[in-house]
Amino acid sequence: MSLDRRRFLAASLGLVTASPWAGPAAAQSYGQFFKVENDEGRPVANMRLPGEITGQIQELRGVTYVGPREAEVTLYEFFDYNCPWCRKAAADVTALSASDPALRIGLVHNPILSPMSAQAAKVSLAVQRKLGSAAAFAFYGQLLATKGQIDGLKALDVGAKTGVPRAELEEIADSEEVRQALRAHMTVAANLGLSATPSYVLGNTGVLGHPGVKSLARMIAAMRRCDQIACG
Repeated sequence: MSLDRRRFLAASLGLVTASPWAGPAAAQSYGQFFKVENDEGRPVANMRLPGEITGQIQELRGVTYVGPREAEVTLYEFFDYNCPWCRKAAADVTALSASDPALRIGLVHNPILSPMSAQAAKVSLAVQRKLGSAAAFAFYGQLLATKGQIDGLKALDVGAKTGVPRAELEEIADSEEVRQALRAHMTVAANLGLSATPSYVLGNTGVLGHPGVKSLARMIAAMRRCDQIACG
């Protein structure tokens, strides 16, 4: 099925909610359940999440995973391809994956900033569906390293470099399976109250905004010690 700009945009509109705050500064208005700081020493917004909803994340289709399945700690990032802070987060999450091979990372789509973000998310899900998580994780880093706004056409340009024919990626991205997967990702994010991008889930704690790679590493270490993002 041909996926032109106009129809892809129209198909994505129903997946987008109102724009949230992006980045750590605005997210801090949510307060702190645990006293943790970002890489610049400022408070990081975080909140306790209901376990019955966080448990739904691992049931989602289309989550991109890297790291061992039996890992002690899994870090979930909920992101939007047009969130400025998500660009920095992508570099930091990639660095964490490389430096901590015992960590499991899950990438969950939350394209709430624009219809273009939903377009890109659909292409990302198509790459994951066709080639698996390793290729989708590489695609995530490559697409967020590009300049300017990211839409479905730019995502297809990057996705085509994986070797999958562009027309095939378009067809998968426009499939009902991908649409349902994306809607499920966004529904879980909304139910968790993750209205800032990026947001993270560690155990039953939500972290709003990007705290930086050192702060994330400290939270992961604390999770291993005491099953919380900060040990008392």
